[in-house]
Amino acid sequence: MSVLPLVFTSGWASGINAYAVVLLLGIFGRTGLTDEVPASLQRTDVLIVAAVLFLCEAVADKVPYVDSIWDTVHTVIRPVSGAVIGALLAGQSGSLSDITAGAVGGSTALASHFVKAGTRMAINTSPEPFTNVGMSIAEDLGVGAIITFAMFNPEAAAIIAAVLLAAGLALLIFLWTRIRRFLRRRAQRREEKRLASEARAHTTAPPP
Repeated sequence: MSVLPLVFTSGWASGINAYAVVLLLGIFGRTGLTDEVPASLQRTDVLIVAAVLFLCEAVADKVPYVDSIWDTVHTVIRPVSGAVIGALLAGQSGSLSDITAGAVGGSTALASHFVKAGTRMAINTSPEPFTNVGMSIAEDLGVGAIITFAMFNPEAAAIIAAVLLAAGLALLIFLWTRIRRFLRRRAQRREEKRLASEARAHTTAPPP
């Protein structure tokens, strides 16, 4: 059986929470639930690092504006993780070339990352923090459920991931106006801080 459905699903999940994907795949491999997970993802040091970073993301992902900063930092990390995981899964099964699997996993992770980051920007236009917490919990639970389901039925899990990705992209297009408003406000705040800093420096400067 081709590993492509699992590569696609893990790529989608990596764009949302790459550390959770590494942690779950490693645990599934260590417990013998699946033979698709390569030994490199089952190493104890890899699992420890993934668990620590997952906890860091679990906190940062629930704080307004901090979550968007975290997403910005992970614009490269998540797609690269999706590509590496896909290539490793393909190398383990031998049913798909590493380059193809890396391209599928990386591109899918990039798309789902943009959906997540854009949605968070739209959510951050609201002053209350409860939506951020709820969305973060829903994303973590969704990633865990989809990856777990993919271990037993990879084709169905890939279909679900594809539907969620398409729905997320459609929602992102719908929310684009709100996102642009958020970006303008953030740029305005930065400009106001810069002007205030220059004004303070000017008032505290000694007279000539």
